[in-house]
Amino acid sequence: MKILNKFKKFKNEASLGMVISIVIGILVMVNFFSYQIFYRFDLTKNEDYSLSNVTKSLVKNLDDIVSIKAYFSKELPNQYLNLNQEVADILDGYQNYSKGKIKVEFIDPKDDKDLKQALQQKGIPELQFNVMEKDKFQVVNGYLGLEIQHADKVEIIPVVENTNNLEYTITSNIKKLTAKITPIVGIVTSNGTLSLENEINKAYGGLQELYEVRLIDLSKEKSLDKNMKTLVIAGPKEKFSEDDLKKIDEFVMNGGSLLVMADGVKVESNLTAEKNEADLNKLLNSYGVKFNDNLVLDVSSGIASFNQGFITFNINYPFWPKVLKGGFNQENVATAKLESLTLPWASSIEKTEGAASRYTALLKSTNKAWVVKDSFNLNPQQNYENKSANQYDLAASIEGKLKSPFSNKTVENSRIIVVADSDFLRDNFLTMGDNMSFFQNLVDSLSLDQDLISIRAKGVSSHPLTAELVENKKQLLRYLNVFGLTIAMVGFGLFRYSARRKKSHKKNDHNENH
Repeated sequence: MKILNKFKKFKNEASLGMVISIVIGILVMVNFFSYQIFYRFDLTKNEDYSLSNVTKSLVKNLDDIVSIKAYFSKELPNQYLNLNQEVADILDGYQNYSKGKIKVEFIDPKDDKDLKQALQQKGIPELQFNVMEKDKFQVVNGYLGLEIQHADKVEIIPVVENTNNLEYTITSNIKKLTAKITPIVGIVTSNGTLSLENEINKAYGGLQELYEVRLIDLSKEKSLDKNMKTLVIAGPKEKFSEDDLKKIDEFVMNGGSLLVMADGVKVESNLTAEKNEADLNKLLNSYGVKFNDNLVLDVSSGIASFNQGFITFNINYPFWPKVLKGGFNQENVATAKLESLTLPWASSIEKTEGAASRYTALLKSTNKAWVVKDSFNLNPQQNYENKSANQYDLAASIEGKLKSPFSNKTVENSRIIVVADSDFLRDNFLTMGDNMSFFQNLVDSLSLDQDLISIRAKGVSSHPLTAELVENKKQLLRYLNVFGLTIAMVGFGLFRYSARRKKSHKKNDHNENH
């Protein structure tokens, strides 16, 4: 019996050892293959922590080495430690999907004076951070820049403040570096359009990241370059001559795309308003769209700041319509992924009859909006009267066949987008919601293959409550968001406590009966 028991014990120990060996072998194999096969699970709505299919396809098909140097200081304030890791994770994705075509290197300039001087010349600044050490504030210097190089061409990202749109920035720069031809976009600088330096500098800089941008003075150009992909007209305030309109029309008839962001009403800084004299309708009417000289007010509105004496107050301002998810065209790639857009002092647009083109609304107000046409009272503290609630188009695309109003020329595959507001493009409004993404999406949809738009959608920054919710429901949702989990946990605890007490009483009663 002793021999039999020892044999059984030995057999059990041998079986246990074999099981342990198999488990360890499986773990080793899984660990080995995990280094060979790169995959990341991402459960966020827009897959914010994964590279898009567009980026994966781009880096897989690179024909030469792309070098990415991350100049990140190791000794950074605590709030930037997560940023450092997030950037490293994103660059790790680029490197893995590129099959060795993208080389990533992290460099800490630290005390290297020659490198610091070289970075200064390249446009990567040395930053200063205030940190609390030994109960007092101290200044710490550091770097958060990227350098992307392909062959002899270099693109610089001076400062990485966050990773919201980092994939778009890196991918667009790689695409720009590896493209054989850089797309050309023209911006009209005549006719009182918004100043590139003083009013829309951020939007202008955003275009320069991906395009060759040419400045167009219509009064000096004999004709517009046919190699331009898109012509942008932003906020004109002065009348277009017939000769100006003919040049624009000729560009469209030659197959060029047109983006018009204009105001039906001019609003000055002192809140006085008058009808805009620029008047592009002579041209646009024949294309199938019309700007109205009115202002749209909406119950869904942005928050504006106003000064009254020494007091600054914030208020929902109906003259700043705020487009939420339901107001974006879900079938158009330029607007489908946007969440929130504020259009200060927007007008309405509408389809004109008789044109052969296809008119598609891209932005709409809520169905509780209204318009004012004359006697524009922009006082933010007035009592607003909504006498005729309706829904209005705020932006639209025109596609298909167009006929010139000045000749017998036609074009079959036109692409035009009109937005009944230009103020959203100003530097002080561009950071509201998805204003910047909206503008870039429009230009990309007219100038490129629309592939980069899907990446930029990850940077959607606002998910507001819908305007249709009445105020008491909004308050209820806010309180549930703050206290809901606590209430649920307390309720669950009380339920468990009550159930255990009942069970204890039943057990005591049962013992007493026996």
